[in-house]
Amino acid sequence: MQLVEVKDKKTAKQFLDVARIIYKNDTVWVCPLDSDINDIFDPKKNIFYSHGDAIRWILLNDNGKLIGRVAAFINEKKAFNFDQPTGGMGFFECINDEKTAFLLFDKCRKWLSKRGMKAMDGPINFGENDNFWGLLVEGYTHPSYGMSYNHPYYKDFFEKYGFTKYFEQVTNHLDIKKPFPERFWKIAEWICKKPDYNFEHFRYSKTEKYIRDIKEIYDNAWKFHENFTPVEVEDMKETLRKAKPILEEEFIWIVYNKERPIAFLIMLPDVNQIFKHLNGKMHLLNKLKFLYYKKRNTITRARVTVMGVIPEFQKYGIESGIFWHMKNIMDKRPHYNELELSWVGDFNPKMQALHESTGSKFAKRHITYRKLFDDTKSKRSSIISVDTREKILR
Repeated sequence: MQLVEVKDKKTAKQFLDVARIIYKNDTVWVCPLDSDINDIFDPKKNIFYSHGDAIRWILLNDNGKLIGRVAAFINEKKAFNFDQPTGGMGFFECINDEKTAFLLFDKCRKWLSKRGMKAMDGPINFGENDNFWGLLVEGYTHPSYGMSYNHPYYKDFFEKYGFTKYFEQVTNHLDIKKPFPERFWKIAEWICKKPDYNFEHFRYSKTEKYIRDIKEIYDNAWKFHENFTPVEVEDMKETLRKAKPILEEEFIWIVYNKERPIAFLIMLPDVNQIFKHLNGKMHLLNKLKFLYYKKRNTITRARVTVMGVIPEFQKYGIESGIFWHMKNIMDKRPHYNELELSWVGDFNPKMQALHESTGSKFAKRHITYRKLFDDTKSKRSSIISVDTREKILR
């Protein structure tokens, strides 16, 4: 077997092709856009290179056939916030062979060790955790845009190598054709009548303001989670730029209390329902295909990628108010029948409770693993306290 570092156009193309080979006969898998993967490993397009580094490899067998790939990376803003410096690995794809898988894991471990890392998390993304994060271990159904999908046998590879669960990620599906629980709507109606609260959907004409407001909410809502780092404005702008072809302004909501930003929700159409037909390519013919499928209302699901409420307002029913407005928006789009609520970590009991209150049903389970290089006992991700509102008010 031969491990080859991705350094040029040929090996970059081979890195993409590995996935097409591994999932050739999998009817559920959706090939991510080549451009989405390439952008992650482009220092000019991924802001994480300003405070980190990444590397990729492809693996060929003795006959020169592609049989695996993997990437390793270091986010210096987070790596040194753990008990031990921790890097990341991801974009792992491999034939069903343990020796081959371990060779890929070893390569990541050695690269990270040389750069001072004592552990690695995986499979994760060299970016924010709303995309390509975690190993799918339950719910092998259609993956929504940005969500990880993999063969079931990957789980054994990770656990036999010595990876242990760092945290669990649950995705739920909400049938929007079914009525919400009556209590949920009573809370929503009550909060929406309060004159001090204003619910606004995103508008490109006010992009700069909304980005600032979402950053303020995000940084306050997540600051009690371990190893928190503030979201970066430039990263948000780049994400918005990339999402513009599929983004609907009414799928992003910001809530204000007397003009102070206090909550937001971001939802995207599940374009994987169209990308399923494009095999990762977006050349001229596929652009026309995309427009064709979009016009035919092929997209019937939207994915809620992130939602946050600042601690002072986390027990006021703000989330119910957001869903009330979202329901009105979705009623105008009758071809939509489902929302994917993804994902909520087992460290976030408040968001788990919110998902349950909507009447959503379990759909998928991912695991983010951690491998300690000295094989000592791994520490689980800490729980976000349910009393963060009380903490901030003290």
